[in-house]
Formats: sequence, structure tokens, C-alpha cells
Amino acid sequence: MEPFKRILALDVGDKTIGMAVSDPLGWTAQGLHTIRRETPEADIQAMKIVIKQYEVTHLVVGLPKNMNGTIGPQAEKVRHFIEQLRPEISCEITEWDERLTTKMAERSLIEADLRRSKRKKIIDTAAAVCILQGYLDFLNR
Repeated sequence: MEPFKRILALDVGDKTIGMAVSDPLGWTAQGLHTIRRETPEADIQAMKIVIKQYEVTHLVVGLPKNMNGTIGPQAEKVRHFIEQLRPEISCEITEWDERLTTKMAERSLIEADLRRSKRKKIIDTAAAVCILQGYLDFLNR
């Protein structure tokens, strides 16, 4: 049996990029950290470091569609980031509908009784975990 290849999920925002990685068996998503965005070059370099460190072979990038399923300005920004990233890495890239993942992440952090200041620091990573877990659940059906 071939070993599972790790998947990295990204929650790409204007100021930060939340990241989560799959476990080696591809069952669960674990939050990594949030990258504070600087320049496209620095953001891509940070992605390359994580991809190498975790031996990632597949990237899942949350696409923030509008509630009616259309592509809005924020989703266009994410697609632009993907197009900048694509020639720089050798991973397959999948866009994944991320509607409501930030709300789900915030709800779970509130239920965990985290204060607002702590939630604000980890919300993007928690959203990346939701994106990745949704994708892993889809794969494992």
C-alpha cells in the first residue's frame, strides 16, 4: 500500500494566510500557523518552506464564494494568488468551496471558551482546518 501524501490547506486573506496540514494517514487536519502577508514573493517563499517541511504533495485552497455560489472580488484575489503560486511549486492545487468555514471555526473556538483576543489570533488557522477536514472527509467517503 502506498503511503498517504500530505495535503496542505490554505485560508488566504488580504492580511494573513491560515494553514492546516493532514496527518500522514489522511484522516485529520491539524492547524499549523498563520502567515502574516508581506509581498507575493515572501508569501510564496513561506509556502515553499512549509511544503518542503511537511512533504506536501497537494494543496487545497479555500475559495470564498458568495452565498449564491458566484465568484466575487475576494475569490478573484485568491485565484490570483493561486496563479502566482502555481509555477513556483510542484504540488497539485485544488480550489475548495470555503463558504461559512470561518463562521464554523469561530463557533468552535467560542464553544472552546477562548477569549476574543485569542480567537482573533487563530481564526485563520482554524478556518484552514475546517477547509482541510471537509476535503479529507470528501476524499474518504
